[in-house]
Amino acid sequence: MSVHLVGGGALTVADAPLYAPFVAEAAARARAAGRSRPRVAVVSIHPEGEARAGVLVDVLGAAGEFDPHVTAARGGEPIALSALAEVDGIAVGGGIVEEVRAGLEPVFGELRRQVAAGVPYLGVSAGAMIAAEGSLASGSRIDGVVVAPEDPAEPGFELEIESGIGLVDVAIEVHVAERGMLSRLVTAVESGLVDGGLGIDERTVLIVGEGGLRVEGSGSVWRVLPTDGGVLVSTIGA
Repeated sequence: MSVHLVGGGALTVADAPLYAPFVAEAAARARAAGRSRPRVAVVSIHPEGEARAGVLVDVLGAAGEFDPHVTAARGGEPIALSALAEVDGIAVGGGIVEEVRAGLEPVFGELRRQVAAGVPYLGVSAGAMIAAEGSLASGSRIDGVVVAPEDPAEPGFELEIESGIGLVDVAIEVHVAERGMLSRLVTAVESGLVDGGLGIDERTVLIVGEGGLRVEGSGSVWRVLPTDGGVLVSTIGA
């Protein structure tokens, strides 16, 4: 099974094709277990958790039939193991990345175990970022230098790297083209904060599976790797 990482901005019924491969994988796992419909854990850690969970359920439902097992929490509230019990797929929505990470940290081990056992994982925006072994946080500065757009009325803060779930071995950046986040990823790799990274545009999904990397949607995935002279940037198009 695969890890599906959506770069954000894809939460309307029209975006359902981006989610169809995930729902199809969950359905295949359900059939193998003798169930007619897949049971998918939908986790939303957000100040508007219930409403955001409902939006994710709607777009997933437009991609295929499934039974949602919804867990909605406000930022930082820990998620219980029961949220992931007996499911055929796990979908984690967006929010403030530090809060999404903190809420899921108690179940990181269970997430790794389930994905290793064949349960597909879907992360949207912050849910995609925390799938990495080293998760980028929200900072916009590295060594005091501005490396991402900031609100002129609010001073930025240092980018920190926190432990993520560990489903992919490079850092994940999201909203790349739309929010000018490629510069942050490039600087994070060049400075050695992370060993490499993949940046995902909005309305774009990166699928990481046994067959390698696959991209679907209207944008690109930006691959940033360290080289002797700095970094190498290339794109993986849909």
